[in-house]
Amino acid sequence: MASSTGNEKSVNPVLRISQLDALELNKALEQLVWSQFTSCFHGFKPGVLAQFEPELKAFLCLILWKFTIYSKNATVGQAILNIQYENNLSQTEKYQPLSKHQKLWYLIFTVGGRWLEERCYDLFSNRQQQSFSKIKSCISFGSGLLKLCGLLNFLVFLQKGTFATLTERILGIRSVFCKPQSVRQVGFEYMNRELLWHGFAEFLIYLLPFINVQKLKLKLSSWCLPIAGLSNSENTLTAHCRECSLCGEWPTMPHTIGCPHVFCYYCIKSNFLFDMYFTCPKCGSEVHSLQPLKYKIEMTELRV
Repeated sequence: MASSTGNEKSVNPVLRISQLDALELNKALEQLVWSQFTSCFHGFKPGVLAQFEPELKAFLCLILWKFTIYSKNATVGQAILNIQYENNLSQTEKYQPLSKHQKLWYLIFTVGGRWLEERCYDLFSNRQQQSFSKIKSCISFGSGLLKLCGLLNFLVFLQKGTFATLTERILGIRSVFCKPQSVRQVGFEYMNRELLWHGFAEFLIYLLPFINVQKLKLKLSSWCLPIAGLSNSENTLTAHCRECSLCGEWPTMPHTIGCPHVFCYYCIKSNFLFDMYFTCPKCGSEVHSLQPLKYKIEMTELRV
């Protein structure tokens, strides 16, 4: 196990981005474990875990703590990035692992604090006594104060590069490399692909409103399903056009636009209001005049 002397710290410091990446990997692991755990209860009644969700999350985090911080002095994210925790309170130059008290307090601050924050509202929401309301207000004030301190600690971390979280600063534990770390190589291929894709997506979002999708769809349908050979007389209209040329259902309040096809009044009216250059999807005729069908089409003709 490599030592962490002052000279090594100046030559090979733990990068801020590495510490932040470790925190993000830890969050992703917790979410993955929770999703895998909840998937085991998909066959049960919905909401069966909702009542005990904070306790179950705390139990899973306790298991993770046992096999990471307690056993290896490093979280999963830190282990992936070749980082581990060191007892910064030690006066020796050699690497000193975390003490048992630091590990236990780490568990209390991270797991216990999160559980208390999630359970605080449920514990005191139904209590009407004045003492419980005071306790709830004190816990809320303490939670807000801790978040403010966490923000200040993060600003200090951005400046000095040590103690990424408030828990690390309070307990006196800092991140060090397990072994000498080479210079971090950053690949830009993934970033270039992301920039190209986002630029293309923004271009499509800008371009789509200028495309009349409805008219294009109707034009394509007129090419794929041409209908010809119908007479223009209204008798032929009532005999052959027993469905709306837009919705395909029995025409409600049937209307014509000057071509041998029938439309529901609401279908043709809404499309014409949407597009003043609307054309019939069957034959491509423009809307000359919107007129109701003079001859009533009876429903009994469907059985013919």
